[in-house]
Amino acid sequence: MVRDGLASVNGKMSRTLRIVPTILVIVVACVAQARVVEPAVEGKGGSEIGSLHVEAQCGSGGVGSMVELIQKKRDGRELSAREMWAVVSGFHYGAIPDYQMAAMLMAIYIRGMTDRETTDMTRSFMRTGEIADLSSLGAPSVDKHSTGGVGDKVSLALAPLVASFGLVVPMMSGRGLGHTGGTLDKLESLPGVGTALTSAAFLEQLRAVGVAICGPTESIAPVDKAMYALRDVTGTAASLPLIVASIMSKKLAEGPDALLLDVKTGDGAFLPEWDTAHKLAQAMLSAGELASKRMTVVMTDMSQPLGRAVGNWLELREAIDVLSGTGPADVRELVLVQCALMLVLGGKAPSYLIGRQMAEEHLGNGMGLQKLRQLVREQGGRETAEAYINNPDMYPASARSLAVRAPQAGWVAAIGAREVGAVNVLLGGGRADKDSQIDPKAGIVLERKVSDPVYAGDVLATLYSDVDAPLLHEAAARVLKAFSISDTPVTPPPLVGHILVNGSALPWSEFVQNQPSPH
Repeated sequence: MVRDGLASVNGKMSRTLRIVPTILVIVVACVAQARVVEPAVEGKGGSEIGSLHVEAQCGSGGVGSMVELIQKKRDGRELSAREMWAVVSGFHYGAIPDYQMAAMLMAIYIRGMTDRETTDMTRSFMRTGEIADLSSLGAPSVDKHSTGGVGDKVSLALAPLVASFGLVVPMMSGRGLGHTGGTLDKLESLPGVGTALTSAAFLEQLRAVGVAICGPTESIAPVDKAMYALRDVTGTAASLPLIVASIMSKKLAEGPDALLLDVKTGDGAFLPEWDTAHKLAQAMLSAGELASKRMTVVMTDMSQPLGRAVGNWLELREAIDVLSGTGPADVRELVLVQCALMLVLGGKAPSYLIGRQMAEEHLGNGMGLQKLRQLVREQGGRETAEAYINNPDMYPASARSLAVRAPQAGWVAAIGAREVGAVNVLLGGGRADKDSQIDPKAGIVLERKVSDPVYAGDVLATLYSDVDAPLLHEAAARVLKAFSISDTPVTPPPLVGHILVNGSALPWSEFVQNQPSPH
């Protein structure tokens, strides 16, 4: 086993197959029989590095050709762990062509995979790159993953809050694309803060302050990038087993002892329908448990934007407010819920209700906010970054703002989260494509949420941007259409809907009622 370091692929090969032709012939002929050779450990101390490599095995006893494996999955039969590794490693090292991998992906899309197959694919993805070993850090490690949405700034407050209790939080996050925002973009709205950490810097920061929020390195499950690109052009991106392998391989490669998953449902979610989101939640839970990780999954609402702010700095400011003991009620509640669950997973709290009391205490005494300051300093934040944390009103303002007003009296019945997220992109606060530039100041502040009463002329939302006036007015018109106003009072859906217990979804209210009293 690799200890106190990272396991990495020995000799990264590009997909252009820059290898000796004779070796290529051997690999192509024998890739389906590839086997993993356990890493050899070199060096000593915290810098020990192990490597995984693929060794071609020709002759009898192999797993069969790629065509035979495609046929096997096409017919609905289960691939073995060895067969799954042969497929994934063969594609990663360039010995299996795109057209055969596309056929395999379509077979998986149509036939599905068992929980064991999904776990084997997840592990195979992980084995193509580095796998962090956090055992030298001397504390339990707990991470959290959200399937994302609009206004979801929870991780920015949650990660430092959990770390303030002495747990290690190795959080690798993503960037915004389309209507959804990205944690990295929000954190980078502070001057100087960088989120591209090397593996060594990632480990060192965890050792120093107990928390890091950064992007996955190119060496974390690298096969997933090529696999996702192929899924995107073959109509197989929506396959739940493939989604699970993509998400879980990167989260598990971070090396946490435990993982909390926040699977969102509703208009602004990645998977809006509850039934589909529930299947994803179950599949990710199973993959994590089969990988011997302590797991908890909650299903939360994304039918309206979370909190009041949508936009990078605006959302980070709300996270700072929550860590300062204020902030929107729904964001604060979700931070408390998830912190309590992570404290239980990390062994710091014996029960949810006690964990919640502990989380409330650290929001009140500023311990979580202090940990955020440490994180920002470690990741390159300038003096102005800490000044903005201490006094958010100092942050530069957008050149223009525009209020969106209610045309009639009533109660807010719905706010289209997906449309609000799309308008944020129009204002410059998000990405239309991966190369888009972001204005960290731009965004939307919702002055009313679902169930709030309104009178004609009340401000529903305020838009902030540097775009020209005609575009700003176009954006305002779209935000107004995203609001539905009812003549009768409205009850919003529960913020936390369900928690997965023993593979089944238990209503959150029932889970809380069954918790032992903290007194």
